[in-house]
Amino acid sequence: MTHVLSAVAWPYANGPRHIGHVAGFGVPSDVFSRYMRMAGHEVLMVSGTDEHGTPILVAADQQGVTARDLADKNNAVIVQDLVDLGLSYDLFTRTTTGNHYRVVQEMFRTCHANGYMVERTTQSAISPSTGRTLPDRYIEGTCPICGYPEARGDQCDNCGNQLDPTDLIDPRSKINGETPQFVETQHYFLDLPALAGALGEWLDEREASGTWRPNVIKFSQNILEEIRPRAMTRDIDWGIPVPGWEDQPTKRLYVWFDAVIGYLSASIEWARRLGEPDRWREWWNDGSAEAFYFMGKDNIVFHSQIWPAELLAYGGKGDRGGEPGEYGELNLPTEVVSSEFMTMESKQFSTSRGHVILVGDVLARYGPDPLRYFICAAGPETSDADFTWSEFVQRNNSELVAGWGNLVNRTATMLAKSFGEIPAAGPLEPVDEAVLDAVRRGFDSVGEALGRHRLRAGISEAMRVVGEVNRYLTATEPYKMKDESQRERLATVLHVAAQCVSDCNTLLAPFLPHAANRVHAVLGGEGELVPMPLVEEVDELDPGYGAGLTTYPVITGDYSTTPRWESRAVVVGTPIGKPTPVFTKLDPSVVDEELARLG
Repeated sequence: MTHVLSAVAWPYANGPRHIGHVAGFGVPSDVFSRYMRMAGHEVLMVSGTDEHGTPILVAADQQGVTARDLADKNNAVIVQDLVDLGLSYDLFTRTTTGNHYRVVQEMFRTCHANGYMVERTTQSAISPSTGRTLPDRYIEGTCPICGYPEARGDQCDNCGNQLDPTDLIDPRSKINGETPQFVETQHYFLDLPALAGALGEWLDEREASGTWRPNVIKFSQNILEEIRPRAMTRDIDWGIPVPGWEDQPTKRLYVWFDAVIGYLSASIEWARRLGEPDRWREWWNDGSAEAFYFMGKDNIVFHSQIWPAELLAYGGKGDRGGEPGEYGELNLPTEVVSSEFMTMESKQFSTSRGHVILVGDVLARYGPDPLRYFICAAGPETSDADFTWSEFVQRNNSELVAGWGNLVNRTATMLAKSFGEIPAAGPLEPVDEAVLDAVRRGFDSVGEALGRHRLRAGISEAMRVVGEVNRYLTATEPYKMKDESQRERLATVLHVAAQCVSDCNTLLAPFLPHAANRVHAVLGGEGELVPMPLVEEVDELDPGYGAGLTTYPVITGDYSTTPRWESRAVVVGTPIGKPTPVFTKLDPSVVDEELARLG
């Protein structure tokens, strides 16, 4: 048994999330976490809404509300969407809590005391029309290295090099197109060059482990070549106050400095709410624990460079030395699990242009199963992927409904009609032994894929096993066994089929938890087979600190009843009633309706 941290990217609270977001951070992390719990590991899955930074202020201004009001509204929407999608967080919280403020400021103070936060004068981009700082990612221009015309103020997505806004040729604001004004200002910089040696050693170790996706490790090593100090404070009045600069209310910590620390602060908040305030240390201080970070590829740099650098600086592991703070020596990521980009109907998602499908909308119209299945089977795991409504409908109808749903329905229908319960098996024939063996081998093959974050391979293998069982029923033809002399053989075939369906349901449970509970009920099971997350309104742990929250919703859950990743013998005599379909077939007209919504 291993302690496994599932550190899931923090969705930004400037608006509801679309399906491309959850294809990158949401579903992959949940499938992995559910599998690891089933495999007997102690999993801690944490995240929350990222609620600071200029983009929140921009969106709040557009809507005529305060930044806090906007964050509250979008936090509630995102929390409900992720619960409805079935993401099994131990704690999904917020970056505006007093607990988070305290943890972030402790990290900053120790990094500063160890010599890795350096104060210097720099050029800051200001919006001439508002006077506010423009965040790096809201400035666009031509990359001075490769000539890419849409490079951002923090990095070029084309060549991968780290940039500053002042590096860009013809910089412009992505908010309103105006040319930024650059003014001198004081900021704290994380001294990345003093940490580059330790970062390089760590990345070389991760490459040698052979577990990281090649695109992630190579990108991470490449950006070390041009590493330079990076500003960790901003001229803004919405965010976490900078320790030592309390007399400067328009100086705040950079949103990306505080957001990645959220993985630690959420773990600490979870332990505090559990009444065991040091429990988080099992995942963060124990060197045998493992930590997996889930995100889209645009966030790789922050998780394979900035966050590890902060952890090394906090532990005094760079060129300047130093001592860890009160949290002790903190574990570096075991793996940065980055997905590629998902497009929709061959175009980039764009909320502003209406080329988008929000998570809440697809769940309301079709439920979570088709979306989770599509992301697992055809998502942007190791290469960019395109979501199309025609493929969404086709996969639902020909794979979920006609494959898995059909197997469950035909098995339960024959059991209900012939016996009304799961019958005892007679002597097994070779064909029975073969299908049972094929299904049980699936626990090894599907589990091996999920342990390596290969969702496509895992769900493909699980559905291949489903196909084996469907072929078994076609070959044995239990529906033709009408004679009393065939009664024992009928009972044997249907008992074997029930066992196979039960085992296939376990294989598919990490991918399709909602359906797993429905299949469990069809087979006469009581309660839930797999635990589901819930929304809980909680009191602020540090009243008067943070952004002034009093109560807020979190996602949590009790996952202690998670079934084991193994075959469980069906119980003879379990009543089986006439089933209702587990999945819903979608009419082909859905494609035209959805394309019409997109205009």
